[in-house]
Amino acid sequence: MMDIIDDKQPYRNTPIIGDLIRTRPLAAAMGGEVLDVQLHELTDDGFHELEQALFHHKMIFLRDQHLTLDDQERLTLRFGDFGTDAYTKGLPGHPEIQPVIKEANTKSKMVFGGGWHTDSPFLAEPPSISILHGTEIPAYGGDTLWYNSVLAYEGLSSTMQALLNHLRVHMSARNVVDSMRKVAQDTKGMTAMSDMDLDLDIESMVRGSIHPMVRKHPESGEVALYCDGVYAIGIDGMTDHEARPLLRWIVSHITQEIFTCRLRWEPHTVAIWDNRVCLHRAFNDYDGFRREMLRTTVKGEVPIPAFA
Repeated sequence: MMDIIDDKQPYRNTPIIGDLIRTRPLAAAMGGEVLDVQLHELTDDGFHELEQALFHHKMIFLRDQHLTLDDQERLTLRFGDFGTDAYTKGLPGHPEIQPVIKEANTKSKMVFGGGWHTDSPFLAEPPSISILHGTEIPAYGGDTLWYNSVLAYEGLSSTMQALLNHLRVHMSARNVVDSMRKVAQDTKGMTAMSDMDLDLDIESMVRGSIHPMVRKHPESGEVALYCDGVYAIGIDGMTDHEARPLLRWIVSHITQEIFTCRLRWEPHTVAIWDNRVCLHRAFNDYDGFRREMLRTTVKGEVPIPAFA
């Protein structure tokens, strides 16, 4: 059994204490550090509490983790089947673990995950949960920000909620592909981003999928905005002229500081977040330092509209 401490706070991102898991909030809006736990040692009861902590905080992180590649795969599979990674090739012998690497001598205008986004929403079944293990971390820089899209929805006026409740957003990698074409080195073309090999189905990524603008979380029942600054390119039934300013406004609303938390990475930190209820963004501010992360994703469901 888990207790939520002082849940009357307006932000609701309060500590939780369970039989096996306890957390410390990272910020008022979202994010929580799970204390005194090794992920590879979790019992089934401990994992259940960890999952509930994730749904509560939207993003959780753990320091000083001793995860092997096999451990990270097993942890991911406890949440569900492996998700589809639309960008990168997996590691040899571990195809579901994607390396996210930038070498110290690499200078690039584009970094993987550098825009406000939710992971791969152009898929028909976007990833539900992402797990990122920081194995080599810059001395400074390379932080990640997350944005609580549940709070963002609740922060809308009832009039704006009514406007958005039944809209459907077109999610596509068109803008990402266009940007990659502009910055790709001539010797690498479209096969690499920074220092990662890519494996792209460009036609499918650009075609994308249409999802509800306001979605319901299948476990918590929370209602969240589902729109981002990277992949949201249109609104079903609207012209581009109509949709573009509305999409820009929605993203500017979600990414306000009052809805965010910021994680400073340390070696062997593991972050786990729920793509269904938050956006995130990585910073490209660590030239001269090597950064290596190992990422896995969990297959999600077709997004559920909050309002039929």
